[in-house]
Amino acid sequence: MPELNLTREEIRELVGVISSEVARQMGGRQDIPPVERPPAAHFHREGEACECELCPHHAPPELADACSVHPTPDVCRLARLIDHTVLRPDATSAQIEKLCEEAKLLGFGAVCINPAWVPLAAERLRETGVKVATVVGFPFGATLTSAKRAEAEAAIVAGAEELDMVMNVGAMRSGDCERVAGDIRGVVEAARASGALVKVILENAFLSDEQKAEACRIAQREGADYVKTSTGFGPSGSTEADVRLMRKTVGPAMGVKAAGGIRTLADMLRMLTAGATRIGASASVAILAEASRRVS
Repeated sequence: MPELNLTREEIRELVGVISSEVARQMGGRQDIPPVERPPAAHFHREGEACECELCPHHAPPELADACSVHPTPDVCRLARLIDHTVLRPDATSAQIEKLCEEAKLLGFGAVCINPAWVPLAAERLRETGVKVATVVGFPFGATLTSAKRAEAEAAIVAGAEELDMVMNVGAMRSGDCERVAGDIRGVVEAARASGALVKVILENAFLSDEQKAEACRIAQREGADYVKTSTGFGPSGSTEADVRLMRKTVGPAMGVKAAGGIRTLADMLRMLTAGATRIGASASVAILAEASRRVS
């Protein structure tokens, strides 16, 4: 991909515009303050001694990278646009706990995890402002609608506040739009009772542009809150062209989440510029560290 050369001021303006748009869509506040955390002196990198006698709960070495991020207002706004993600099937409880601690420390908008980890994440993130997002029908989207609905309901009971559901990709490729619509409708109906958000994952790598656009229209008609580019487990991830197409199709009133292969600040800014209002990434801490160097 070509390098995206933005000045510090241009980055701040872009992040501010997108943050305001997300707040408008979700009915939340736009003036996002810096994350409150102990002074930087209370954190130390692995191998460094900490001589601060006032802090008995020093950050553990595994959080050293997160603790190095300087949480300015601009960095905090950027963080609120990110779903801090671990969806690997081999993820351990320790990794999920670390994900949650990083999310609390840096103020990510949400953590996105597999359903089995929702109770743990909900407990760790209670009253922090960080949402718990999970996946439904992941990663193939090829299960029964009744199963997706049941999975959504169970995840909500366990503490999930956002649901990233995988569309029935095979049905979309077959031209069975009613089946695609019914699938999305079932999850949206399950989510509405609790106020949970629904993001519909299209898995664009398997679809033509016409199918992508039609899938966006279906998701919008059925009341989903976001359309999302990909699972991160398909043949390819998010592209600027796909994000532009999705944004053009759904217009300004619906969220677009870009996910899959977003590993740098430049990657994230490209997706935001193309029209994304939410980013899914597992390299979130590295992205914020880069941002903190660029905009601080």
